[in-house]
Amino acid sequence: MTVTGSGISAAEREEMIALARDFVRGDVRPVAAQYDREDRYPEDLFTKLAELGFYGLVIPERYGGVGVDSETFAEIQMELAQGWLPVAGILTTHFTSASMILQFGTEEQRDRLLPKLAAGKIRCATSLTEPDAGSDLQALRMTARRDGDAFVIDGVKTWTTHGLNAGLVVLLTKTDPSAQPPHRGMTTFLLEKEPGVATMPGLEIPPKLPKLGYKGIETTELVFDGYRIPASAVLGGEEGIGRGFKQYMLGMEIGRLSVSAKAVGLATDALNRAIAYAKERRTFGKTISQHQAIQVTVAQMATRVEAARQLVLSAARKLDRGERVDLEVGMAKLFATETAGQVSMDAMRVLGGYGYSPEYEVERIFRDAPALILGEGSNEIQQILIARRLLGD
Repeated sequence: MTVTGSGISAAEREEMIALARDFVRGDVRPVAAQYDREDRYPEDLFTKLAELGFYGLVIPERYGGVGVDSETFAEIQMELAQGWLPVAGILTTHFTSASMILQFGTEEQRDRLLPKLAAGKIRCATSLTEPDAGSDLQALRMTARRDGDAFVIDGVKTWTTHGLNAGLVVLLTKTDPSAQPPHRGMTTFLLEKEPGVATMPGLEIPPKLPKLGYKGIETTELVFDGYRIPASAVLGGEEGIGRGFKQYMLGMEIGRLSVSAKAVGLATDALNRAIAYAKERRTFGKTISQHQAIQVTVAQMATRVEAARQLVLSAARKLDRGERVDLEVGMAKLFATETAGQVSMDAMRVLGGYGYSPEYEVERIFRDAPALILGEGSNEIQQILIARRLLGD
């Protein structure tokens, strides 16, 4: 089966989730360890995602997508992350970009870009972090200066996932450095470029940044020096100038939902591997699954994973109802990603020395988990945002 943009019934929804599960079993799991070990870009897997129609999941049918609800999207992300985190990761940046274009783009931007995104002909990156501006986005320094019918961009972005191989970068800049408060002077650009090209007039993409985990999909700096971009590339056109911060904050809701779902998938993979090993490994004349210490550990792991799953799905359902979800998505992101970190560590303990060995792949899950804790707004920031909502600040 290939996903099409014909609308989905409950049966089709389950079939799509099963399609993701089969893709993971047949295409992803057999090669994930090798790709991770070689830190190699998985072009064939990303191409297969396009062939199956997954790039169009949250894009409406009128633009060639499937238009699934957020709950279905979250469950598919959970399935994909159980195979290898970067496979689900490419969809996070893709759908964050697509949702921003859908919400805030001009009619021309939506009509031109969304069909290409839905077909996987363009893959996306989001770029907002700078060397001195991460959690504190209002401190960003990248400027975009108006010059007739173009803008001239100067500055450095860092930790841009898929920065080299993306064909579209959704870029947050400062167009009015004197604006107060600072977020009112920010503008988002839709930067279209040739995938895989590291040098172009006004833009250099240095070699990918080395990372503990989350291999395969590159993370890069973007160095702008007099890069000219047409004014028509402003997200939302002329009306979008100065509204970049708000656009990004709303667009990141689906990004955080995606990260939360990926965390559940990663933790589920760790849990399943721990259970399988516990049923096979024998000590003191019996399988370790019969030892109470292992039973308690597995029970705690499974409870955390299920609690995280329910938080994510609850936030997704609220998003589908059109309600404000920053609190719920923040809670889901916080709890699910911390769960991924804790459960992957618990899985290593169940496996003992083998948990530290690449042979059983739990160490790969353990290395991938921190990227979720730190990305899409660190969990320290998430806690502050949650508290502010609850306390009315």
